Amino acid sequence: MKEKHLPGIYSFVIAVVVVGLITLPFHVVPNNASAAISLSQTTDYEQSVINAVSKVSPAVVSIIISKDVPILQKYYIDPFQGSLGNDQNFQNFFGPSFKIPQYKQSGTEKKEVGGGSGFIISSDGIIVTNKHVVSDPKASYTVLLNDGRRLDAKVLMRSDTIDIAALKVDAKDLPTVQLGNSGRLKPGQTAIAIGNALAQFRNTVSVGVISGMARTISAGGGDASEVLQDVIQTDAAINPGNSGGPLINTRGEVVGVNVAVAQGAQNIGFSIPINQVRSIINGLK
Repeated sequence: MKEKHLPGIYSFVIAVVVVGLITLPFHVVPNNASAAISLSQTTDYEQSVINAVSKVSPAVVSIIISKDVPILQKYYIDPFQGSLGNDQNFQNFFGPSFKIPQYKQSGTEKKEVGGGSGFIISSDGIIVTNKHVVSDPKASYTVLLNDGRRLDAKVLMRSDTIDIAALKVDAKDLPTVQLGNSGRLKPGQTAIAIGNALAQFRNTVSVGVISGMARTISAGGGDASEVLQDVIQTDAAINPGNSGGPLINTRGEVVGVNVAVAQGAQNIGFSIPINQVRSIINGLK
């Protein structure tokens, strides 16, 4: 009786194995293919960001702001030699060795007092930045190129209508940026900011997205403020010192000029659309 059942059992086991082998590729191959496609897409995206940064970075500059500041000399006076010296309570409280510090100006010296960013638009040394970066007529400005050269710069113009200015350095055959079309930007599109973060970390790169379009903000510091209209909002980190630097897309085209950041927020920055600046740039060229 047992010998009659064995062939049936073997047939069942063989059938299960065959079915498993037939169906196995249909479960494994799609998962592997999906993972490969996902990895390829990630690699392609990262490479596009790297290529865009490599394309634009040579034309991004740091702007160093210097100014003559007073040299303060510190000295001390002995209060016990004046009228306070006759005050016994004063002497008992402060002690006989107490000195009062005083300061007096002893000439001036040139010091770096701030910094910003900019980008080269012509090979003969015309640089676009924000007006508020070079707003002080009493300051002097130095441009630090990506290759390490430091060049004196003069202010060519400060716009009366928009936070844009231009500098000129004495140089030739400089790398330049390519301008894009900010009118084609869409929320969610990748945005890359490059600039002199904190006025000490030049060509710092931050990546985010276009968070919004056509924003109206009031920007400024101290007692000065300015209303900026139709600006780009991005969550690509824009730090102090990034002002005047480019906002670019993954094709390495400049689509905005970084101008402001919302204090107390998490990565809410703003850029002037390049289409607003294009006529100024063409006039400078």
